[in-house]
Amino acid sequence: MAETVEVLITAPVLPGYAHPGDAGADLHAAEAVVLAPGERAVIGTGVSIALPDGYAAFVVPRSGLAAKHGITIVNSPGTVDAGYRGEIKATLLNTDSSVPYSIAVGDRIAQLVIMPVVRAAFIPVERLPGSQRGDSGFGSTGYAEQKTGASR
Repeated sequence: MAETVEVLITAPVLPGYAHPGDAGADLHAAEAVVLAPGERAVIGTGVSIALPDGYAAFVVPRSGLAAKHGITIVNSPGTVDAGYRGEIKATLLNTDSSVPYSIAVGDRIAQLVIMPVVRAAFIPVERLPGSQRGDSGFGSTGYAEQKTGASR
């Protein structure tokens, strides 16, 4: 069973997990907004939390809104640090080119994923150790495997 962490919260509607084992708890809109095609808006959820040190929360899109209506989050994932105590908001974007999307108060607009995080100790060096990948970046592994097994 997954670890449970207690998170202090103030909210008009508590985030909730739709199914056992879900990673994300649904966040609800605290305000009504109509997103025109291509428009983005910062939408309040009314939720404020106090995470314990060593945790962060991430605001991520809901897959159903993305697949059915083209609604996503511009800065996904939005990071909520343990020290932040303000309202959690979602910067939604309507990617549909022709259909506006209406959001009513109480609609599920995003998910909140809470995870343990570690802090890095950054060690300056003259040169990094080698690796198999090296400095190959975007697209370096190809797009799809061909029948011969070679990358495009």
